[in-house]
Amino acid sequence: MNLSKSHKKVAVIERQQAVGGGCVHWGTIPSKALRHSVSRLIEYKANPLYRFTEKPQRHTFQDILNHASAVISKQSNLRSSFYERNRIHLYQGDASFIDKHTIKVQHIDGSQDVLTARTIVIATGSRPYRPPSVDFSHPRIYDSDTILSLQHNPQRVLIYGAGVIGCEYASIFKGLGAKVDLINTRDRLLAFMDAEISDALSYHFWNSGIVIRHNEDFAKVETRDDGVILHLKSGKRVKADCILFANGRTGNTDGLNLEAIGLQADGRGQLKVNENYQTSVKNVYAVGDVIGYPSLASAAFDQGRIAADAIAHGECAAKLIIDIPAGIYTIPEMSSVGKTEQQLTAAKIPYEVGRAQFKHLARAQITGTEVGSLKLLFHAETKELLGVHCFGERASEIVHIGQAIMEQKGPGNNIEYFVNTTFNYPTMAEAYRVAALNGLNRLCD
Repeated sequence: MNLSKSHKKVAVIERQQAVGGGCVHWGTIPSKALRHSVSRLIEYKANPLYRFTEKPQRHTFQDILNHASAVISKQSNLRSSFYERNRIHLYQGDASFIDKHTIKVQHIDGSQDVLTARTIVIATGSRPYRPPSVDFSHPRIYDSDTILSLQHNPQRVLIYGAGVIGCEYASIFKGLGAKVDLINTRDRLLAFMDAEISDALSYHFWNSGIVIRHNEDFAKVETRDDGVILHLKSGKRVKADCILFANGRTGNTDGLNLEAIGLQADGRGQLKVNENYQTSVKNVYAVGDVIGYPSLASAAFDQGRIAADAIAHGECAAKLIIDIPAGIYTIPEMSSVGKTEQQLTAAKIPYEVGRAQFKHLARAQITGTEVGSLKLLFHAETKELLGVHCFGERASEIVHIGQAIMEQKGPGNNIEYFVNTTFNYPTMAEAYRVAALNGLNRLCD
């Protein structure tokens, strides 16, 4: 759309029947819609207004998937309308390079189109990594794409990989009443997050009954008609009704015939680019999951915008922000932006901490979402906000208030802003005032 608004003639090649890619159809949108439905179900069950007047409700995975399907259709239709309004030509089929200016489009009916362009952008996304020794055609073995086709209602779910996707689905299945075993190949959950925040999630999982097994690797998967048994290298065996593999992703580059243009992907199918998202082939750009970190839909939007400006104008003054917010849609949510305590300590930056517990906020008490807290990290001398870390319901929304202050230049970035401004009451945003006062009270005179 940015290229079209810059008066460029644009075509999009989409292999699926509907636009939106992995984000809309298998990843971000369906998993977050599922998470929302399960979270509301948990709130309903915990609400004393309904505890004695209604029969206990038990919903299946397919029940809550119906809501996700409606959201997927709305998002895909919205994107289709954007293409139409901006006069963008849409071709349905599989694309591959003939040369650096020519693309072959293989249609589902066997016909072909050949398109030529001055500039080509690769935005093919990624797919779940599948260990070659695992039979993903077995009806009890899933990845984060195929889990959306789950038809039965498993009583015990095994999730291999405790990254973002694994933790989110652990929350979803536990919320539906299943027993969940979460296999982590590392020594702690989500180690890239602030330690206190990831510890809070670990405790919440443990307290809800999720079994977490750290520092484990799988040796093999034994399949049966009624379930699966995961054999771990430590000698343990774990049985479940089904297994979800959520251990990394691979860039969708293997079918693009990159050899024809002298471009090579790395071992994970990802491409290297410069700050304008230009590959080593000057007229070929790449954005989104196919270039790896940060592998976020939010960042991919901006990468596409920046690449389009570079293509249209020869350069782009805007760059992707350094402090990209992370939102992890577990139940409760986690979100952060900026530095962690561990990073600040390692860099020997003098900082102080301000905390606000959600259980002390009137809005959280009203809504029954008292689990969680907000943590602000700020420079002990300049009072510059350095990091925001949140655990609890609506954390992915709450974090953006702190992000807005962090992005201010010079004296505009100051934790005293939260003390000197007036927040609506009662709100969750009020946690910033509470945390700021808590942190400022810790400072030495």
